[in-house]
Amino acid sequence: MFDTTLSEAVETFLESFGKALEEGDIERATGMFQDQCYWRDLVSFTWNIKTLEGKEQVADMLRQQLAATRPGGWKLASGEAPWDEDGVINAWIEFETEVARGYGLLRLKDGKIWTLLTTMVELKGHEEPKGFARPLGAKHGVGKNRETWREEREREEAELGYKTQPYCVIVGGGQGGIGLAARLRQLSVPTIVLEKNERPGDSWRKRYKSLCLHDPVWYDHLPYIKFPETWPVFSPKDKIGDWLEFYTKVMELNYWTRSTCKSASYDEERKEWRVVVDRDGEEVILRPRQLVLATGMSGKPNIPDFPGKERFRGEQHHSSQHPGPDAYSGKKCVVVGSNNSAHDIAAALWEKDAEVTMVQRSSTHVVRSDTLMEIGLGALYSEEAVRNGITTEKADLIFASIPYAILHELQIPLYEKMKERDKDFYEGLERAGFLLDWGDDGSGLFMKYLRRGSGYYIDVGASQLVIDGEIKLARGQVKEIVEDGLILEDGTKLEADLIVYATGYNSMNGWAADLIGQEVADKVGKCWGLGSNTTKDPGPWEGELRNMWKPTQQEGLWFHGGNLHQSRHYSQFLALQLKARQEGIPTPVYGLQEVHHLA
Repeated sequence: MFDTTLSEAVETFLESFGKALEEGDIERATGMFQDQCYWRDLVSFTWNIKTLEGKEQVADMLRQQLAATRPGGWKLASGEAPWDEDGVINAWIEFETEVARGYGLLRLKDGKIWTLLTTMVELKGHEEPKGFARPLGAKHGVGKNRETWREEREREEAELGYKTQPYCVIVGGGQGGIGLAARLRQLSVPTIVLEKNERPGDSWRKRYKSLCLHDPVWYDHLPYIKFPETWPVFSPKDKIGDWLEFYTKVMELNYWTRSTCKSASYDEERKEWRVVVDRDGEEVILRPRQLVLATGMSGKPNIPDFPGKERFRGEQHHSSQHPGPDAYSGKKCVVVGSNNSAHDIAAALWEKDAEVTMVQRSSTHVVRSDTLMEIGLGALYSEEAVRNGITTEKADLIFASIPYAILHELQIPLYEKMKERDKDFYEGLERAGFLLDWGDDGSGLFMKYLRRGSGYYIDVGASQLVIDGEIKLARGQVKEIVEDGLILEDGTKLEADLIVYATGYNSMNGWAADLIGQEVADKVGKCWGLGSNTTKDPGPWEGELRNMWKPTQQEGLWFHGGNLHQSRHYSQFLALQLKARQEGIPTPVYGLQEVHHLA
């Protein structure tokens, strides 16, 4: 039942707030915010992904954007009632701007805005063809020489990139590129996805044999088509690969396999890219207006250049190239690294009776999967959440509504609870000599992921092998590689037939350097991280992930990636930014990110 008193109070507040904005009274509008306040905007006001912290930043944004944005129609979202949570009023809201319709989440504390999330849902006049606007599909009536749906698709596939040019080219056909291409398809933005592999999904199929998603199914849906209700909680890599292949087909994506982007350059006068593609041995020149690098967080391997590597008589490779454990039964295997991939690979090798040693070079945050599911994700992404009315879309917005500046404060007590719940487990790891951490400030997995994208393991069984001594543990830095193994800085020698470098990945702008040039890579700067001034995330504070899903310092160049949750959620906002530019809609960007770090 709706709390009509609460609803009326929020409606009255929104009416006053909307009126202040419509009248251009910025002082009155900012006066409706708490002194400590946060307004996170996903494209609707800023044409950017931007968090405004404090009333002065709110006022500055409004001074620059309000006249062009012309917001109005602020109201409670249809069918949604506000709720009180420990004295904070939460309300789903709707609004409009001059060119778009928006949706958001408002939190009021003591009658003033504490946090405000505003997101662009659709561009007016360029809505997705759904609901009453759903395509008819069949062509009723008669006509000579009409094309069937299949013939239309075949013609489009034959002509796009040759007779006609795509507006957008996406480099990378994993879940990020596929999801974004599906969004752009629904917005009628001609797009080509370039994928070097033989088939969609091969970027998953070709990873190490035991790989499974460590995130649960409710967290991992793609846009438009959710996984079936019978889909497993944790998806095996080959099953994900098959799903992605199916998805590219039914979503009618222009997906070029066996296609490698050789180089790209931007023509400042023509405002277009020249993208050189090797398409299965044929050189094709594409001239899109927009170029998206969707090579992912796991796109460019970080392969250490240890002295003596060329002397090693055994086999050595990065974790991204690891074929699986089958060929290494009875072999001495050393895995350099102690995060997700290292643990997965080490456990799989142990299962095939290899003699496995893990080299831990720095501390690792470990959290057990079932504990993370229950305490860390359960409220938003679980079967229980679904049954409580928290759809994937609602969960995404709730998570997005929490400003990064305070997210760590909310995470710390959750990880304290996890630490207490699994106390015996952690004591066992420490007795085994495993060096644990909980993040620089105790905020755990999600903050480590956002700040640096590394440094953690979601335990699905390998930790017990470490505790039991089944996976041997060595600690320290690698000094050199020798003919039959490696030597650590303390002089310890580890004999090896196989060395796996589970050493992570570099910043995504490394792909920009390879494809476009170091000058452009330096121009856009480092990708990922918040500027939290914690380990591997140098300041100054950015407030948002660097360069992700938003305009960069290089016109027409965008970065898209992250886990399946992020790829799904933020593809909406990147697609809308690209569509607006295609249609010539003014997109005045507020707060274009400055560059403080090159890599």
